[in-house]
Amino acid sequence: MKRLSIAVPLLLIGCTVGPQHPTTALSLAPPTQAGRITATSGVDQTIQPGMALDPEWWRRFRNPALDALVDRALHANNELATADAALRQAQAQVTVAAAAGKPQADLSYQGQRARVSKALQSPLADPSQTLYSLHTAQLSVTYPLDLFGASRNRTRSARAAAEVAADRLLAARSTIVANLVLAVIQHASLSAQIAAANDSIAGNRDILQLLNRRERLGDIGAADVAAQQTVLATAEALLPPLIRQRDHQRTLIAMLLGVAPGLPLPPLPALETLTLPDTLPVGLPAQIVAARPDVCAAEAQMRGAGADVGVAIAARLPNILLTATGGSTALDIGGLFASGNPFWALLGGVTQPLFHAGALRAQQRAAEAALDGAKAQYRSAALQAFADVADSLSGLRTDATALDAATRANDAATQNLTFTRRQLTLGGVGTLTVFNATTASAQSNALLIQARAMRLADTVALYQAVGGGVIAPANRGES
Repeated sequence: MKRLSIAVPLLLIGCTVGPQHPTTALSLAPPTQAGRITATSGVDQTIQPGMALDPEWWRRFRNPALDALVDRALHANNELATADAALRQAQAQVTVAAAAGKPQADLSYQGQRARVSKALQSPLADPSQTLYSLHTAQLSVTYPLDLFGASRNRTRSARAAAEVAADRLLAARSTIVANLVLAVIQHASLSAQIAAANDSIAGNRDILQLLNRRERLGDIGAADVAAQQTVLATAEALLPPLIRQRDHQRTLIAMLLGVAPGLPLPPLPALETLTLPDTLPVGLPAQIVAARPDVCAAEAQMRGAGADVGVAIAARLPNILLTATGGSTALDIGGLFASGNPFWALLGGVTQPLFHAGALRAQQRAAEAALDGAKAQYRSAALQAFADVADSLSGLRTDATALDAATRANDAATQNLTFTRRQLTLGGVGTLTVFNATTASAQSNALLIQARAMRLADTVALYQAVGGGVIAPANRGES
């Protein structure tokens, strides 16, 4: 019977209450079909489902200046430094949580010099000795029996928190790279639009000079000159907003690189130097869920919430603590190890919560509600991943159509402006025709530049949507 009473607690030591591997139903999106995005006026792009994404996907734009910017951001960005520090902190907390469930040993030494009143009994063997010194050395060992897995669940929760921090670091890395590449593309687009705007302004000034000469010759009236002055002023008014937007992108790039805005930046790529990737790797739905760091973080949070439920349940169950102390007390240090001075004690205690005014039960309900919320967040994160991929693919398909239309419009507008300026030189057209031609040319040129930049930007969005090149660790979960 004694053997049975000893064996039962030993068997219970390996018991861990609470959900060990919480899961939730997740509806997967249909796999992306292979296909080809054809652009008559640009590079065709091929969609390849199931193809692994290169972790350094930005190098597929084939621009050394862009590669250098990304490498610098990955080493100097302050948000990445913050996320890395949070990861190291979470990893240290795993060690703290794991150590709490293991034996703890403490060594102490105490020296005491005391004098007692003769009216009181001396604690020494010689009652006449009232002035004395005591030296005590002691070793204490405590071991909490993790009967229902409270410590193990705390460790699991800490490990899950460390995985969340690791996934957030990967997500920050993906976001920083994507934001930097997008800022570079936008900067290049705005720089091209500024150059086109300056060309338009120069062209309108030439037309104004021509009209001024014709007015002096009496060929046209002041109204025609005033109309062209309006066109020129309108073109000049479009330039400052573009410059302001370009400078804002320079500020964003500086912040992403970890430098103060206003300081010189490394060389920034021009729009025509960025090559559009011709292959678009799109993972299968399960691959996207495994590769997206935000989804992985949500999954780790769900497991951590499950461990917290186990901690809350174990708090309502018995807790056993074993303690052993040993040491020695003597009047001098040399006598600490003399015969008769050493002492020792073995203590065992069990605590069973009886009444806490419903607090422990409420803590368990709160942990269970947090687990339900973590499951919903995981499902939401996965659905958002599928939505991002679908939006990016739709954007790329429409971008190709928009680029073709913008190219045709720009070619026609450029040709029309060339013919109109020739006719104006010969006096065959009026200022209204010139106004329409210059306005259409400027607008179509801006739309063409924006369409080219949009294809690049939506390609970046797709890379980020499918995981940003971050490969999920091979051995996630319990360790």
